[in-house]
Amino acid sequence: MPEYIYLVRAPRGKQQKGKITASDKSIAVQELRSKGYIVLSVKEEQFKALKMDIYIGNPVKAIHFIVYCRQFATLIRAGVNIVEATNILAAQTESKPLRKALIQVAASLAKGVSLSQSIIEHKKIFPSVFVNMIRAGEETGDLDGTLDRMAKFYEKEHVTREKIKSALTYPVVVGLMAMAAVVYLLKSVVPQFVSMFESMHAELPLVTKFVLALSKSVQNQWYAWVFAIIAIILIYQVAKRTPQGAYAIDYAVLKAPVFGKLRQKGAIAQLTRTLSSLYASSVPVLQSLSIVEETVNNRVIGSYIRKSADSLRQGNPLSEPLKKAWVFPPLVTQMIAIGEETGSLDLMLEKVADFYEMDVENTVDRLKSLIEPLLLVFLAGVVGTIVAAIMVPMFTIYSNIG
Repeated sequence: MPEYIYLVRAPRGKQQKGKITASDKSIAVQELRSKGYIVLSVKEEQFKALKMDIYIGNPVKAIHFIVYCRQFATLIRAGVNIVEATNILAAQTESKPLRKALIQVAASLAKGVSLSQSIIEHKKIFPSVFVNMIRAGEETGDLDGTLDRMAKFYEKEHVTREKIKSALTYPVVVGLMAMAAVVYLLKSVVPQFVSMFESMHAELPLVTKFVLALSKSVQNQWYAWVFAIIAIILIYQVAKRTPQGAYAIDYAVLKAPVFGKLRQKGAIAQLTRTLSSLYASSVPVLQSLSIVEETVNNRVIGSYIRKSADSLRQGNPLSEPLKKAWVFPPLVTQMIAIGEETGSLDLMLEKVADFYEMDVENTVDRLKSLIEPLLLVFLAGVVGTIVAAIMVPMFTIYSNIG
């Protein structure tokens, strides 16, 4: 939002300088006059183009956006006009990026611009799903109902995403702990026994030779290990930016043992929930499919959505290409086919989303109960192998001496 440098005369006759933030110059003047000042000059600050908000990731937390949708629906249903409701929400929200966007949206609404056109200028804040559903709500005259559906949609999506995150976080943490423990043992503990083994000229087991060689490599060629890790990260980042690489990564994610199925179920839940919400809000099917392809965040699933859109354009059923896709279980394609035949596609998609959201929740609960002991066994096995590789030769050497 632009800043303006102002020169005003206070009620007591003293001139004052300062800065004020407003959506445009007239709003800045109006705000200064409301405080009792006589406005002498208001100029937009130079080099304002160099000032920008930089966001890493999603600038608005899901919980803040859900609360915004809920409160907005309540205010509209209570008869509060859109401009006033937006100003109220801007003052109440805890999210600074959302507050800034809402202030600008309110200024745009006050000029007679529609809500959908006002929010489309803030793509980082308002997702394309939200924009299109608001546009549909304006056309059907059911804006409060649309906002209610949006709140439920984002609540469901948030819960599912958090469930998957919780399932993936623990293995990552344990894996990092295991890596740290291994590096510590190889760098600090194992080297203390090298000279002893060499002085005794004992025949060492193969696993001990491997651990000693690995320890020597970590000590002397640590920079090569660091370079290898950095190279892998860079290759991954570069691959993600190419269509073929991104597709291969998404394919590998879906095919990963155990967690691949979880990600697949989560993606299906998100896809069907989004498509159901858009379809129920009277967003055209082809436009809905285009939005879903953009938001599903998986190139493999997105490619099949694109094929379904092409099938619809040719007059074929939506479910036809999905039946040939390995990522969609028969339950999904059968429910979509029934929805197409009965004219209740939004309801069938909602049922599928409910099923897979519940399935994700149950899968996460089962994984949590199983994965904790398995990871602890894995951690103990890795550390235990290194310790055993050192201790076993020592016992052999001492027994021979005795």
